[in-house]
Amino acid sequence: MAILLCFIFLFFSSASAACNQCVLSKATFFSSSAGLSAGSCGYGPVALDYYGGHVAAAIPSIYSNGEKCGACFQMRCKNSGICTTTGTTIVVTDTHTDKSNTTDFVLSSRAFRAMALPGKDKQLLRLGIADVEYRRIPCNYKGKNLAIQVEKFSQFPNYLAIKVLYQGGQTQTLGGDVASVDHPSNWVYFSRNYGAVFDTNNAPTGKLMLRFIINSGFDAQFFYVNEGLPANWRPGVIYNTSVQIDNVALDGCTPCRPWKQFGHATLISSE
Repeated sequence: MAILLCFIFLFFSSASAACNQCVLSKATFFSSSAGLSAGSCGYGPVALDYYGGHVAAAIPSIYSNGEKCGACFQMRCKNSGICTTTGTTIVVTDTHTDKSNTTDFVLSSRAFRAMALPGKDKQLLRLGIADVEYRRIPCNYKGKNLAIQVEKFSQFPNYLAIKVLYQGGQTQTLGGDVASVDHPSNWVYFSRNYGAVFDTNNAPTGKLMLRFIINSGFDAQFFYVNEGLPANWRPGVIYNTSVQIDNVALDGCTPCRPWKQFGHATLISSE
């Protein structure tokens, strides 16, 4: 499948998205990743493939109505007697409402334990809630390119619902459109259905090209995938592409104290 990648700058500002500074807060955990995989982003079982199941639910201000679905954060707990200095990488797959306004994230137990020193994970779990610091970092899905999943509830040929999987870089998807490869100027707008899922009741016919508005800091860009879906697309199928996003947000504020081991997020093997 021929894929063409192209960027068009839209030049509008989003200072908060560009900020990579550390945030001090608290985090807790779910006993199982299964609940997070069924979360409000809509990733389903695919979420368990994200960083070895190191997934998390974020408060609404971080979740941003689904715009932060798939965002990667580096997090470490601040108890030096129990936790490592490097922490772990988490991926947002759900949202949670904290009525006490104390915890920014609810992690899978595997992600929560990964912040601990060797042999200290059970001690960390017993705390229940940990003081943490975190920052947004780029996602890096080694060996995986961007993929488009057609939702199971899509109805060929008119109703098309999709979500983007394995989105790399430090970006967020603000919106999208779809057009026929044969009529590339006739774009049909995608609405955000929920979380990471976008849909339209008026899908074009033939091979389909897609474009998404992605925000990587101060700039938003059109991200084009030509011939992203075949003419006979089917509900429930994941269509792989040969491209990946690697945009990284610009620092727009004072960074946290140095974390020497921190950089681009890399895959963490499951335990």
